[in-house]
Amino acid sequence: MPKRPSALSLSSYGMGWSTKRRTAVIALAAAVVLTVTAAVAWLSGAGDQPPAPQTAAPVPPHPHSSPQNGAQHAPGTGSGPRSVAKPPRTAEPVPYAKAAARMLWSYDTRDTSRDQQLAGMHAWMTRQNGYTDWASVSVQVPDPVLWSRMADQDQHATGTATEGHYPGAFKAALAEDPSAITKAYIYVVTVNGHQKIAWKKGGSGAEERAVTLAVQCRPGHDCALAGIAPSVTQ
Repeated sequence: MPKRPSALSLSSYGMGWSTKRRTAVIALAAAVVLTVTAAVAWLSGAGDQPPAPQTAAPVPPHPHSSPQNGAQHAPGTGSGPRSVAKPPRTAEPVPYAKAAARMLWSYDTRDTSRDQQLAGMHAWMTRQNGYTDWASVSVQVPDPVLWSRMADQDQHATGTATEGHYPGAFKAALAEDPSAITKAYIYVVTVNGHQKIAWKKGGSGAEERAVTLAVQCRPGHDCALAGIAPSVTQ
């Protein structure tokens, strides 16, 4: 069997922790990522803050659409996405999060450069200042050297989202203070699924995937991705 090349995949940081600690960490991470005060005061829980990513990917230009309130323009180069899916037009957090997870778990180095991958991913991000964590998303893409090696092997992957749900901590917070969501309209959604990977000479494999996403869904606007948080599956 051919040796499997390195895969583009979501970080497994924190997967060995207890449910209690993972819940505390995602709460803290989401509070930092979203920079929300009253809206997500419930996210201020205890626990150690996850370390910053070791390698931050460059920010590509935003490929389309007009800005929302307080637009955020991303500098950089890149000729635009090829195989990266476009964000769906929906105001429903869970369907949007499932689509975003599929996008994050899918790539094709045969016809998409690293800059194009980043540009396609950035199209999913909210452009409202103070509510976006591009670094948590862009760091999912391998560095240029690894991407080049993956391309040498014609590596490509397809993600499938089998289910999405609001974590228990998020639902409990909404029940306690339903009006808090109206400050930023940030929803926390955990998505479970799997990723199929293939490369030269018939090589292939599959892995289970889980990711917790922060999604902004303001009334009258399509949803947008705010960032990625450590995994929590409750």
